[in-house]
Amino acid sequence: MSSPLDELTRTTGEWLRGEGPMSDVVVSSRIRLARNLAEYPFVSTAGPSERTEVFRRLVDEITALPFGRDALVVDMSETDSIDREVLVERNLISRQHAAGDGARGVTVSPNETQAVMINEEDHLRIQVLRSGMQLEVLWEDATAIDDNLSQKVAYAFDKQLGYLTACPTNVGTGIRVSVMLHLPALRLTKEIERVARAARDLRLAVRGLHGEGTEAVGDLYQISNQTTLGKSEQAIIQTFTKTIIPKIVEYEQTARDSLDKRRVHQVDDKIWRAYGVLSQTRCISSAETQSLLSPIRMGIHMGRFDRIDIRMLNELFLQTQPAHLQRLLGKVLDEEERGVARANYLRRRIADASAPRSN
Repeated sequence: MSSPLDELTRTTGEWLRGEGPMSDVVVSSRIRLARNLAEYPFVSTAGPSERTEVFRRLVDEITALPFGRDALVVDMSETDSIDREVLVERNLISRQHAAGDGARGVTVSPNETQAVMINEEDHLRIQVLRSGMQLEVLWEDATAIDDNLSQKVAYAFDKQLGYLTACPTNVGTGIRVSVMLHLPALRLTKEIERVARAARDLRLAVRGLHGEGTEAVGDLYQISNQTTLGKSEQAIIQTFTKTIIPKIVEYEQTARDSLDKRRVHQVDDKIWRAYGVLSQTRCISSAETQSLLSPIRMGIHMGRFDRIDIRMLNELFLQTQPAHLQRLLGKVLDEEERGVARANYLRRRIADASAPRSN
C-alpha cells in the first residue's frame, strides 16, 4: 500500500516539534487566509470544468513560485480515504476538504510550515503553521505567500468590504488566527469552562484538535477568531499575542503550580497510571490514547516525568491516530484491528525508550 505520503507519515511535522515560545502550553499556532479568484464563481456554485480549471491554474502558479517549488502536490480526487485522513490528522487540510468531491487538492511545503488548500470552501486557503506561539513570524510567512500569489492571479476584492469569501464571517481580511493549547490543569481544577466562556464572550471560537465540529480530546483546545470584517490583520494578531493567549497560558501555568503544591500525589498518580496503561495495553482506541498521553505531556513539562521526552510523546500522539497507524503498517484495518495494532505499537515504542543504553 505505497503512497506519495509515505515519507510524510514517518515524521511528526513542524507543528508537533514541541518547541517555540510558550510551548509548555501552546502546542502550535496557525494563520489562514481565505482568497478567491475574481474571474471564477465561488466553489459552491462553480461547475466541474471551472473547478478543474481553478485547480490546475493554482497548482501551476504555486509550484512556479519560490515557496512552492519543492512542495508536495496532492490531488484529492486521486487520493484514497486513508491518505486524505492522514492530511487531516496532520492539520494540513480540513475535514470538509477531505470529504469533498471534484477537483481539489493541497500543496504542502517540505517542512510542513505551509499548506495551501485549493477548492475547499474558497478557491484558496493559505495556511502557515509552527510549533509554539509564533503568530508574528507566521504573519510574515503568510503575507509573503499572499503577495507572491496576488501578482499572478486577481483576487475577488471589494474596496468597501475587502476580500470576498464564500462564508460571510471571513469577508474583510479573510484571516483566521488559530492557537492550539494544552490545558489539562485547568480541566483538573474545573476552571476550563470558565476560560471557554470568557473566550466566547470575546467572540472567539473554542474547538477541538481538528477544528470546527470536533471535541477537545486529550485536553487540546483550538482558540480562533470568528470574524474578520472591520479589524485589520495586525489588530487581530495583536489581540492574540498580547492579551488572549498569554492570559490563558498564565491561567494554565498557575493551575499547574497549584496542583504541584497541593495535589502533587494525585497528579503523579494520574501520570503514572496513564503510563502504566499505555505500556501494558493490549487493545486501545485513538481517543483513549490521546486522553492518556495528556497527563504525561503535562508531567513532562512540570518536570515530574522523564521516561519519555516531548518529541517521542508527540510521535506517539500522531502515529497512533487511525490513518497514520494504517499507513505505517501498510494495510487497511478495521476498528478492532487498529486497537490491537495501536497497543502493540505503544508497547514496543515505550519498551524501546525504557531499555537501558549500552556504552
